[in-house]
Amino acid sequence: MNSILTRLHRALLPGATLLALLAILQFLTYSGVLSARAFPLVTDVFAALIHEASTAEFWLAVGHTLSGWAIGLLIAIVLAVPLGIVLGSSRMLYRGSRTIIEFLRPVPSVALIPLAVLVLGIGLESKVFLVVFASFWPMLIQTIYGVQDTDPIATETARTFGLGCFETFWRVILPGTAPFIATGFRISSATALILAVTAELVIGSPGLGATIELARSSGDIATAYAMIMATGILGWLLNSGSMYFQRRVLHWHPSQRAGGGS
Repeated sequence: MNSILTRLHRALLPGATLLALLAILQFLTYSGVLSARAFPLVTDVFAALIHEASTAEFWLAVGHTLSGWAIGLLIAIVLAVPLGIVLGSSRMLYRGSRTIIEFLRPVPSVALIPLAVLVLGIGLESKVFLVVFASFWPMLIQTIYGVQDTDPIATETARTFGLGCFETFWRVILPGTAPFIATGFRISSATALILAVTAELVIGSPGLGATIELARSSGDIATAYAMIMATGILGWLLNSGSMYFQRRVLHWHPSQRAGGGS
């Protein structure tokens, strides 16, 4: 019984907190404490969101944002995971490349927008480039750490039993690295969405970001907030999907059996 109540409490508490926050914002705007020009009524924002969600243009914008997110994230994974496995498997290669990694990794992707526009234009290519650059590093670092965290005793035991390099990698290294890769994927997924929307806001590439900027520039603040809310909902859905996928794929891992990985 206590277990059921605990789960119910965990499920209802976030929703109740969100509803309380929205109610407070509604009251502050309605009472005039917050300017209605900058903070429209929550009910107006929801009305604008429902209206936009009923239009084809909204779903087309969502599709543009998701396409940039998915293509960039996929390219980042294809590049980062194999490279991370190679660098993590060789101390010499890792030390030789560490300076380059630590030099490039802190560079904000937003700082590359002028270069991306100059070389690639204002279309999907620039958005994908920024998404790849931003989401590449979490995947790379997590993969490297995952390989390096592999128990050396397990590796030596596998070799003692006559397992070749490929079998050792498949049966020992990859299973140990998988939770790190899954964590890197979740971080990179959120980062990719942020950069996709940022590129749309700044560059003007089609998507939710461009819709937000269009609503702001036209003075339709309620719609601008509605599109921001839609972006947040999309991010929540993508993160929830990543967590579900991680639990399904890594159901055998102790962290998942213990209820971790969330």
